[in-house]
Amino acid sequence: MNRPVKILTVEDDPNITELIEMYMLKMGFESLIAFDGEEGLEKFFDESPDCIILDLMLPKIDGWEVCKTIRLEDPLIPILMLTGKGESYDIIKGLEIGADDYIVKPFDPNELSARVKAALRRTKISGEIKESLAFSNLKINMQEFRVFAGDEELIMAPKEMALLYNFASNPNQVLSRQQLLDRVWGYDFDGDPRTVDVHIKRVRDKLASHSSEWSITTIRGIGYRFEEKSHD
Repeated sequence: MNRPVKILTVEDDPNITELIEMYMLKMGFESLIAFDGEEGLEKFFDESPDCIILDLMLPKIDGWEVCKTIRLEDPLIPILMLTGKGESYDIIKGLEIGADDYIVKPFDPNELSARVKAALRRTKISGEIKESLAFSNLKINMQEFRVFAGDEELIMAPKEMALLYNFASNPNQVLSRQQLLDRVWGYDFDGDPRTVDVHIKRVRDKLASHSSEWSITTIRGIGYRFEEKSHD
């Protein structure tokens, strides 16, 4: 028998944790609660949750450090930041250090529930990916979550890895920005679509810095194509 999906909420406000727990239980999930960053990390390591709802302003260890620590251990687990820090700088920082979603308080618990379910769907799809992909000197191993150009390993953030895998699964095909948003960020993503461009630039720079024979080409007005570099 499969165990229930575990949702870990790391939040120091008991009123918010009680509200979130009520909605998680209503969806049939098991709810784990931690009231500070230290306890949050302990429960992450001890309980192996399937998704994390993470506040930023936490006692003992703040949410930024909690997120970074978890990402070093598990690059795929969904992390949804739930915080009162709604400035663009904070949102960008949160996404850059590995959050999958960023929700600003006050929040609608129904929206939070929908985002948790969407994050879990994306993880399930990722978990079904078993194969490795190889292109001349470029190798992508989704089981180990590693990328190599020749003998050199490229260190990639989760969204960068997901983007590269989508490109490598469709070599020489043009993928639109919207297709990439849907496949990597999910159909319910309502953030800035230019986030795709930012992440693609990072992937492109990493491929170039490691002398990969494959690159991502911009097809102006249409999208992007993953293709082998010309040797002319």
